[in-house]
Order: sequence, then structure tokens, then C-alpha cells
Amino acid sequence: MEVLGIDVGGTGIKINTVKIETGELTGEKLKIKTPTPATPDAIIECMKTAVDHFKWQGKKIGIGFPAVIKNGVSLTASNIDSQFINYPVDSAFSEALGCDVTVVNDADAAGIAEMTYGKGKGVKGLVVFLTLGTGIGSALFYNGQLLANTELGHLKYKKSIFEKYASNSAREFHHLSWRKWAKELDVYLNHLDLLLSPDLILIGGGVSKNFDQYGKFLNTKVQVDTASLLNDAGIVGAAMAARK
Repeated sequence: MEVLGIDVGGTGIKINTVKIETGELTGEKLKIKTPTPATPDAIIECMKTAVDHFKWQGKKIGIGFPAVIKNGVSLTASNIDSQFINYPVDSAFSEALGCDVTVVNDADAAGIAEMTYGKGKGVKGLVVFLTLGTGIGSALFYNGQLLANTELGHLKYKKSIFEKYASNSAREFHHLSWRKWAKELDVYLNHLDLLLSPDLILIGGGVSKNFDQYGKFLNTKVQVDTASLLNDAGIVGAAMAARK
């Protein structure tokens, strides 16, 4: 079964068709720059562009979205316009795209994919899955079961939150070397270890492909590894959410 998966991020939107039995991407990935401001109307236009690009005529679309999602409503808005707070994403996107749309938190979607097809598969205990990109997304799994809608990138740090120091956008904004950025990331990972005592931390998102450049500088007691699905996990997980 093929499903169209859409991964909405703060700087880019990634789209592809996914064979959900295997997690395989079956088309050529489309990337669209996230509009500024990322209002509901602007995001919907991007999604219509994606549907037209893939000539999608299927019944289901899954969307990973940077917000806490409950009962088809986005309760928060991370790196997107505040109009999305308390916005009925499931019904609004379904009406706009003309098919059944399921929206889930973007980090939860990516985590689900990695726990199903990647390095989290079969891992017992507590797994923390992180996406390090424009912000920091997080997903928690205990014995493979998702604890939805965690926002661990928003933990307080210094005079702000960890997302402002340990995300990839923070590295780029402050022009940090991989070594210097790894020091900030190390503080964050050790803080998570102190709070949660996880058995494994998996790093996904845009910097997952660069793990060999900063992973060697991390000094954590807990095992830290890069996600095997890299930056495609959000697309795959979004599609998986829509199959139900």
C-alpha cells in the first residue's frame, strides 16, 4: 500500500510516496521551502503543490507537523505561524486536499518510523528519539510504545530553552564548528539522561547525516547513535500514521 507522506519543518517541507509495508520511499523526494509566514493558507498551498506534483489520487495522506496534536487539532505552533494554535488541522487539510488526511507531531512521526524500520526496532526500555533541525523535536518510546507529544527541546536552559542552543539552526546561526556545537549538544543529552535515564538516544533530523563529524565529541553515559532512516524518517512515519 502506498501513502503520500508530508514532513513539515520550520525551514522546509519534504514529500514522497511511501510503501508502508517496508518503509521504502517509492518516488523522487520533493522539497519545498516553508513559506514565511507559515500561515494555514500558505501551508495548504504548499501541500496542494505537492499533491499536484505527485498526481496523487490515493485516499490517504499523512502529515508530520511541528506542533502538539490532539484529536486532530494543533495545540501549539513551533517555528510556524501562531494561527496554527488550536487549529483543526485534520479537518482543514482533508477539506483542502480532497482526501483523508491524518496529522501527527513531526518528531513522533519520525520516531515511529525509526522504531519500526530502523535502529530502534526491538529495543527494550526507554528510547529517546530526537530531531535536530530548525528546532529540537522529541519522541519517547517505552518498550516500543510511543508516549506522544513530548516537547523536550523546550526544556529551560540558561535564559531560554535548549532548542536555542543545541538545534542545528543554532549551530548555523552562531557559526559554530562541529566540536563547539557538540559541547552544547552534550549538555542537552546529559540533561536528558539525568531526567529520564534512557537506554538509548537516537538522533535524526538534518544533522543525522553528519554524525561522524560531531558524535566523536560527545561525552555521555547513555548510548547515543544516529537514526538509520536519517532525514527521511518524518516522511515515512507520517505515511504510517495515515494507514490507520
